[in-house]
Amino acid sequence: MSLNVVCFLSAEIVLVVAGLAIYLGGAFSASQKAWAPIAFGAILLAAASLWSCGGNDRYLGHVATAKIQHAHGEMITASDVARQISVSADTTPVMPDPLSAYGRWFALAIGAVMVLMAWQPLAHGGAPEYLGSLLLVIAGLMLVASAANLVLLFVGLELVSIPTYILLSLGRRDPAGQESTAKYFYLSVLASAILLYGLSFLYGVNGTMQLTRFPHSPLAMPTGLESLGAVAMVLVVAGLCFRLTAAPFHFYAPDVYQGTIQANAALLSAIPKAAGLLALVRLVVQGMPETGPHGWKVFLILAVLTMTLGNVLALWQDNVRRLMAYSSIANAGYMLIGLAVGLATGPANGVWDGIGAAFFYLCVYVAATLGTFAVLAYLGRRRQQIESVDELAGLGRTHPIMAATLAVCMFSLAGLPPIAGLWGKLLLFGSALNVQAASGGPLRPWFVALAIIGVLNAAVGAYYYLRIVSLMYFREPLAVQRAEGGRGAYLAALVCGLAVLVLGFYPGPLMKQCMQAGSRAQDSLETHQDADNRAISLDAAHR
Repeated sequence: MSLNVVCFLSAEIVLVVAGLAIYLGGAFSASQKAWAPIAFGAILLAAASLWSCGGNDRYLGHVATAKIQHAHGEMITASDVARQISVSADTTPVMPDPLSAYGRWFALAIGAVMVLMAWQPLAHGGAPEYLGSLLLVIAGLMLVASAANLVLLFVGLELVSIPTYILLSLGRRDPAGQESTAKYFYLSVLASAILLYGLSFLYGVNGTMQLTRFPHSPLAMPTGLESLGAVAMVLVVAGLCFRLTAAPFHFYAPDVYQGTIQANAALLSAIPKAAGLLALVRLVVQGMPETGPHGWKVFLILAVLTMTLGNVLALWQDNVRRLMAYSSIANAGYMLIGLAVGLATGPANGVWDGIGAAFFYLCVYVAATLGTFAVLAYLGRRRQQIESVDELAGLGRTHPIMAATLAVCMFSLAGLPPIAGLWGKLLLFGSALNVQAASGGPLRPWFVALAIIGVLNAAVGAYYYLRIVSLMYFREPLAVQRAEGGRGAYLAALVCGLAVLVLGFYPGPLMKQCMQAGSRAQDSLETHQDADNRAISLDAAHR
């Protein structure tokens, strides 16, 4: 079993080893340019390892089927088989399901773009530490996606958070940069403490660290502990909403984004948000489905508050990174619509599955946001970044390719056709409208109102996104941007812009994968339960 787990986690092991090797290499070499190709090669090697060794079917076969075959081969008793399968389900730290596959490939895609953005060494040095920390962050996100154990899930989240402190401190070393790092550090530690407190309640209520062993019916919970389950959900949601930048846990984002470099702002807008969403699905949707009758109300309120606050406050922003910070907050609110729908309707809701819609929206949001920050990174100087929105005036004349790329990303974030963002918003709002649409049940008015509020927020958001496009094409340039960001940022911007366009015209394959990850979010739990049932049947037949 341990060898199978090692094979399943081989991609994460490659990234961690490569990150540590880059750390050590930087201590003995003064070169600043050799580490980005090594980091990119490590991501490619991790992708090859994930393709060859991380297959879900192979791992599941070892967990469930191989034990029974082994029993027949060595003529051991069916009782032994039952015990072996039970131990396997109780001790396996990973959950090889469609959600795991989605999250791990998504993490590697983000990692490849982020390494391209960091291809040019930092102005103040520290390239090996930066790239090594980046690989560890990607490995942490992959662990969060596949974790089946509360300890491994928390370790994965901390593997995202702790190297992020290093990335922020290396990005800018002026007082503004250090203030940004300190704010994120202290508030992130507080959020981790709240989450850990919630996980301790989960362990106390369920008596196990394994998500596969949580009781999924209120009747199966120990008597008198139902209220502690509600407390656990509140603490878990509070701790993870910090990573999602969901209101009222969003307040750090504008200051931190403004005080760091473009690449770090891109990382903060993508990786912690993805980790928070994946962890919420693991813990709340999979681990605590009995909270659905009340959990959807929590996420519905958070969704309305988050997207409204983010969009309204973005209207007054002149600093481009503060504007994108509020955009990140607003888009977190849209994703919470999917979680509210998922908890209200349950799994396997077809094309209007709320969880799958949230996963698809995460992909298109991240592609457009990373593309935006890549354009900004490319246009900046070595020691002077693009700060004001007005600095983008006339970009369509001075840098037409980058202006077109940025316009495509803005159109996607605004949800305009035929760009990918349209499909993301359509799936989320459609999933809300589809809640009990046929029966006209008591939940329907709540989700119709949620969809209407979402559409109104999308209209407000379109204003400040299109404002940037109008500046680029209908204003005279204040100055010609020197564009010293390097070829890596240029290529990252083009890749993201092309991805947004392709997903706009051909969203089917990604949409299918996201819907599988959402609607089959409980497949791994059912697999373990089926394995137990098969073992019990064998034991009964033997007797």
